Amino acid sequence: MDPIRNPFAPGAGQRPPELAGRVRELQAFEVVLERVARGRPERSLMLTGLRGVGKTVLLGELRSKAIKHGWGAGKIEARPDTELRRPLSAALHRAIRDLAVRHRAPDRVEQVLGVLKAFALRANKPDAKLRDRWQPGIDVPAAQGRADSGDIEIDLVELFTEVAELAADVGTGVALLIDEIQDLLPEDVSALCAACHELSQSGAPLVVVGAGLPHVPAVLSASKSYSERLFRYARIDRLEREDADLAVMAPIEREDAGIEPEALDALFDASGGYPYFIQAYGKAAWDAAPADPITVKDVQVAAPEAESELAVGFFGSRYERATPAEREYLIAMAELTQGRDEAAGTADVAVYLGRKPSSLSPARDSLMKKGLVYSAERGHIAFTVPHFGHYLLGRD
Repeated sequence: MDPIRNPFAPGAGQRPPELAGRVRELQAFEVVLERVARGRPERSLMLTGLRGVGKTVLLGELRSKAIKHGWGAGKIEARPDTELRRPLSAALHRAIRDLAVRHRAPDRVEQVLGVLKAFALRANKPDAKLRDRWQPGIDVPAAQGRADSGDIEIDLVELFTEVAELAADVGTGVALLIDEIQDLLPEDVSALCAACHELSQSGAPLVVVGAGLPHVPAVLSASKSYSERLFRYARIDRLEREDADLAVMAPIEREDAGIEPEALDALFDASGGYPYFIQAYGKAAWDAAPADPITVKDVQVAAPEAESELAVGFFGSRYERATPAEREYLIAMAELTQGRDEAAGTADVAVYLGRKPSSLSPARDSLMKKGLVYSAERGHIAFTVPHFGHYLLGRD
């Protein structure tokens, strides 16, 4: 069929496959927005799951919902070894600008912007040369004595309080959305938990929505023992069969085309119900189909093309980031699990490689830092990417 009309191409669909089957999460967030705006206590939210399940797309949809409710909203992506202060300043600047449109007291808005600027400027090192100092682009004088101590935990509590009070002035709230939250520095995780704890105590209308890998709860609890009381965790997993079929049929039907039931079976088997894979196989099947409807033969013809694209862009790009020692560890995991999406025992990996467990710790820790594996439970390690073991076993 016409590749130009391909509804699975990035940005082509009105609602991407990642949002099929996420009605519960979207409705729950609507309730959070209403409760917080009415001054009722509500926990912040953490979305956890493997890569390819649509956490980032869902996070963007939640941001859009917050904005539609008149909230201020800012979104950032955490990066390894990068302090939170600077990207957080940019995200909250955006949120304050959203609120400023509705606020009737410009002086009050400028006051909060001044506190934000003071917070942001502390991202500069004391010994930094003038030409190297970062300017946050906030066109008001920096405030003094508020959110500018240099202690991220103290400053974040004070900043969140100021921004939340500004939102309360207009009867709404603020949503701060943080993707890849497991990559935050430990001190920033601790500060974020402390700030959320303070907000929960005061009932201030500011909600943090984080998204990250399955071990995010362990990262948060290692920082603050009370973190499990601060957040509501939502596990984002692969789609159930009904939702997976909807993710395939809805974009096809929008193009007034169809797909045979046997082709749906083949697409589900190939994708495993993971949204990213559904999009890849669906796109390839559409391009391979000479006529309407898409048949099981079209899916079979398209599968190698989809697998080749995934091997380069999804699997290969991650494998290339690993060192030779790390690749050895990854392949051992794949061999032990026979390519299945299961966890491998760290002791079993050591036995398989004929090494002492302690000698493999640097490779394992580095793979965790790179986001390629995570600790599924004590003494076990698993891939963060679905089907990664299968990919590794299939490499030449």
